[in-house]
Amino acid sequence: MSPDAVSPHALAAARREVAECGRRMIADGLVLGTAGNVSVRVGGLVAVSPSGMAYDRIEPADVAVVDLDGNRVDGPHAPSSETPMHLGVYAATGATAVVHHHGLHSAAVSTVLDELPALHYYVLQLGGPVRVARYATYGTPELARSVHAALEGRTAALMQNHGAVAYGDTLEQAYDRARLLEWLCTLHVTATGMGTPRALTADELAAVARRRTEVPA
Repeated sequence: MSPDAVSPHALAAARREVAECGRRMIADGLVLGTAGNVSVRVGGLVAVSPSGMAYDRIEPADVAVVDLDGNRVDGPHAPSSETPMHLGVYAATGATAVVHHHGLHSAAVSTVLDELPALHYYVLQLGGPVRVARYATYGTPELARSVHAALEGRTAALMQNHGAVAYGDTLEQAYDRARLLEWLCTLHVTATGMGTPRALTADELAAVARRRTEVPA
């Protein structure tokens, strides 16, 4: 779908979703100040958080709109500096929404681990143990490539010394996955504070996956 073919109504709805999600991230404690960003894809266009603007001040009209090459086509503000990362996710997946946050526990775990182990079978909702994308400066193509590699076969990833990213078929799904990742990181931080946590084995995770696909008698 070309940018010209995008429904104005659908694009307006996407910009409203982005603005509302920013406020939700503040309420859920996933961001401070202007950190993190949200985007929703509508055909050949992407509505994305504006750069450097506090979430509680963002209205739908403030949300930037870019094409899939990152060119701004609407909105009074520059798009988020992390737009290349969002566009990379869209190019590599069938996603229509991306959420990036700086949740405290996600950021903390990203400074210690290369992969978040499966302490709970909920990790299967993200595709398996969550990888940590190699560190790169925010807003750079290098970071976009690092995140792309970490997301292979997954719907969420941690970003080394940075935060977390998740995608989905809808913004609600992407946000739920982003919150789940923060919960899993909180679990890890809590458990390691008590001792050495037991991680589920590949066989145990496979058994859970089979259980989820069983048809009730």
